Amino acid sequence: MQGHRLIALSLSIALVVGCRSARPPDTQAVATPPEPAVQGTVVGDDRTAMEAAIDVGPSAAPAAEPPHEGSVALAPNAPDSYVVKRGDTLWGIAKVFLRDPWYWPEIWQVNPQVQNPHLIYPGDTLRLVFIEGKPRIMLQPGLQRGDEARVEPRVRSQPLEAAVTTIPYETVAAFMSKPSVLSKDQIKDAPYVVATRDMHVVMADGDTLYARGFTNPALVGTHYNVVRVGDALRDPDDNRIVGYDGIYNGAGRVTRAGDPATLIMTTSARETEMGDKLFQSSVDVPLDFIPSPPKTEVSGRIMAVSDGVTVIGQYQVVVINRGAQDGLTPGTVLAVYHAGSKIRDTQSQGFLHGDTKLFAASVQLPDERIGTFMVFKTFDRMSYGLIMEAKNMIQVTDKVENP
Repeated sequence: MQGHRLIALSLSIALVVGCRSARPPDTQAVATPPEPAVQGTVVGDDRTAMEAAIDVGPSAAPAAEPPHEGSVALAPNAPDSYVVKRGDTLWGIAKVFLRDPWYWPEIWQVNPQVQNPHLIYPGDTLRLVFIEGKPRIMLQPGLQRGDEARVEPRVRSQPLEAAVTTIPYETVAAFMSKPSVLSKDQIKDAPYVVATRDMHVVMADGDTLYARGFTNPALVGTHYNVVRVGDALRDPDDNRIVGYDGIYNGAGRVTRAGDPATLIMTTSARETEMGDKLFQSSVDVPLDFIPSPPKTEVSGRIMAVSDGVTVIGQYQVVVINRGAQDGLTPGTVLAVYHAGSKIRDTQSQGFLHGDTKLFAASVQLPDERIGTFMVFKTFDRMSYGLIMEAKNMIQVTDKVENP
């Protein structure tokens, strides 16, 4: 009997082991978080932000829909990350990520642990993430900024590059040093030519002039551009004077401080007269503002353009007849519209041939958007700005309105 029991126990153990070996292992499925939605591709090549945005071009696919109602719309093929390059501007970077770059403040996620969190430097990486369903741009500082992930000491072989500006600094600085439009305040505060040596009227390279009216004492070696105050510039809406034409005469360098200071002409483009104004050829124009739409309704016109051109294109400096009293600040973005023409509808029913224009109804064609404009300096009744995008020919008297 004992033997039968041993045999039965052995068979039971074999049966149990066989069943367990035949059954597939019952493993618990590990829950993995879903992959975040990828917005386009990583831009990590040598192109600047603006070049990358231009290369993408108009997409046949619709723009990315915002995840929540009221969110800003992403640009078609917006990347998940972008490495900031030398030559980038904040506008170009915003254009890579957003359909409307002036909504950049809506998605910029400031990191308080980063020194100067509002500034972006070459080498930094910007990452597109979603927080509570809304797009945000996070900053990952580059090694040159002292990234906390760096664990081994390094010797910096070159100085830290300047922060990315909102718009091209060179274009703005060139206009501000040789302004083609002058405000009343600029004219009032600028130093002026009080006399020329030997009473020369036509100044040539190497001639001497004397100037007064410096807000701060003139420093030896400082370069100034000599600008003539020209014709008055009038607001096309009410005909009031808001500024004056600025005519470039030449440039000079301070050789002796004092009152008056002495300058030697280094360049002469036309005659210089007593009373002509001096503007520093190297100007400090703050360009760390953030692009944003106006806070109030704005409707104005382009009054003038630098360099006297008639057809205005991208990165051309223009002057509009709206300023600080209209709520404009540096960084304000406006849309440029070409006013629609008024025509006679000679094709409506009831008219056949002959002098139908005498009886045809008048029809106002709609305004067409042709560009985007950003303010970089404001006065009471006028502002300087840059054409950021031009889809068609832009001209003086074209409208500027809320985008």
